[in-house]
Amino acid sequence: MLPRIVFLDRDSLPLTLLPLKAPHQWQEYANTREDEVAERLINADIAISNKVPLSAATIASCPNLKLIAVAATGYNQIDLAACKARGIRVCNIRDYALAGVPEHALMLMLALRRQLLAYRADVEAGQWQRAKSFCHIAAPIHDLAGSTLTLIGSGALGQAMACLARALGMNVLFAERKHAETVRPGYVGFNEALSLADVLSLHCPLNEQTRHLIGAAELALMKKDAVLINTARGGLVDEVALLHALQTGQLGGAGLDVLITEPPKDGNALLDISLPNLIITPHIAWAGQFTMQQLADQLIHNIDAFLAGVPKNVLI
Repeated sequence: MLPRIVFLDRDSLPLTLLPLKAPHQWQEYANTREDEVAERLINADIAISNKVPLSAATIASCPNLKLIAVAATGYNQIDLAACKARGIRVCNIRDYALAGVPEHALMLMLALRRQLLAYRADVEAGQWQRAKSFCHIAAPIHDLAGSTLTLIGSGALGQAMACLARALGMNVLFAERKHAETVRPGYVGFNEALSLADVLSLHCPLNEQTRHLIGAAELALMKKDAVLINTARGGLVDEVALLHALQTGQLGGAGLDVLITEPPKDGNALLDISLPNLIITPHIAWAGQFTMQQLADQLIHNIDAFLAGVPKNVLI
């Protein structure tokens, strides 16, 4: 029998996929609800999921499943323990967004530190037109050059972000893990790194150790004109605490490409308010055409490698 491959959320990757080298059967669905997963994977040998959850119960109901190919870097929607117990391989996408995600984070930093939204609103309101001088200066503008960027996450994305920041003249710090007993060479203690940051950018995975990594206590450590950038995972930040910090002037601004619940169909307090120091984009840092094609190609390469008996980019 040819291996049966099922892509659960094909619409999440709107690009042409490379052809697989090995003979196979292919079935794809635009999107899949969680209650549809088990039925659609009942005879599958390989499942492809970008964001569709695969729980222990679902995995137990898929007797033929041998590989879950995650069409993303993040894999918190997959029950890895259940896969390991069943001998199911899981692979993910790695180091594909080394240009796109840092570029998006940089865009958010520039927009917030240079008050893009505030000055755009002033021009639309006619304030420049009524100015007595050639320019209209209101909200304080901060250069990135000479400022301090604190990075949480020193993997490929964190390092790529550091390269961009240094090219702009920023001083780059890598924060040590939260609650770490010792500080590794090349790192700065977590609390100190937060207190020194003019910009804090998150580039770490979401897991039980990093959930709500940035909450009220952490935001209180930061400078009042600092900005927080999150292009990683929404669950890293306590959204209620962040909104309070922005509204009370405890934080200078925030640029988010991710929220805790995506899509935010049931609303989100951060979306219900308009603030000149808050920018939210709809999880698109990875979505540049070049970046997405890198992901799509690697996804097929991962499946090809598994079918050839030499799995790559495996989590388990």
